[in-house]
Amino acid sequence: MVKAKYQDVLDLGEKLNIKEGKVEEADGKLKVWGTAATPYDKNLIWDKIKEIGGDNPADIVADIKVEDESVFARHTVTSGETLGKIAKQYYGQPAKYQKIFEANTDILKNPDVIHPGQELIIPNL
Repeated sequence: MVKAKYQDVLDLGEKLNIKEGKVEEADGKLKVWGTAATPYDKNLIWDKIKEIGGDNPADIVADIKVEDESVFARHTVTSGETLGKIAKQYYGQPAKYQKIFEANTDILKNPDVIHPGQELIIPNL
C-alpha cells in the first residue's frame, strides 16, 4: 500500500497546513495535490518525498503549488534564535543573515537584536 509508505509526507502536509490537499491511490501510485504557503514549505514536502522514495520515485505523483512566491518563507522567532541560526535553517549558510535583516528593517533595527514572537520574512535569494 503506497499511501502507508508515504504517510509521513501526508502528515507533514497536515502539519504545514497545505491547502486544497487531495490524495488518491490508484494502480500502485499515490497522487497528491495541494498548495503550500511558501516555497520553503513546498521544498519540505519534496524533501520528505525524496527521503522516502529516492530522488526520482516512480510510485508517487505530486503537484504542489505555492500560495505566496514573493517570499521564501515566514519565520516566527523563538527563544535563543539568532539571525545566523535562522539563515542556516533556511539557506544552509549562517552568513546569509544579512539578507534576512535587510528584508525586515521595518521591524529590526539591529541584526543582533531579535525577539521571540517576531514574524520575519525570509526572502528569496
